[in-house]
Amino acid sequence: MRAKTQIKKGDLVMVISGGHKEKRPIKGKVGRVLGFVGEKGDRVIVEGLNLFVRHKRAQGPDRNSEIVRKEGSIHISNVMFYADKIKKPVRIKRAVLADGKKVRGYTDPESKEFVQIDV
Repeated sequence: MRAKTQIKKGDLVMVISGGHKEKRPIKGKVGRVLGFVGEKGDRVIVEGLNLFVRHKRAQGPDRNSEIVRKEGSIHISNVMFYADKIKKPVRIKRAVLADGKKVRGYTDPESKEFVQIDV
């Protein structure tokens, strides 16, 4: 079961909070959503963000040891859809077109017009 959200896999998102100020600053960084995890599906994995390191031991003479870097999960409340057109994070809305089709989009802060995301 996935948490109710407007963000989908493949969307560009910006981290609006979280991370450690000195150790691992991730606030303000942008990346694509790779997937949803967690018992409730309320955590997202963002490409290239919140990386952690695991040291893998050699599993015999044919498989060497290695250092593996993977993306950790971020709670969905700490990310926001990033509108590449205006270079800002925006809140996603739904609208129904004249032909009855439901689409996702956002309201442009300057012109106050609905901008459609899904084509």
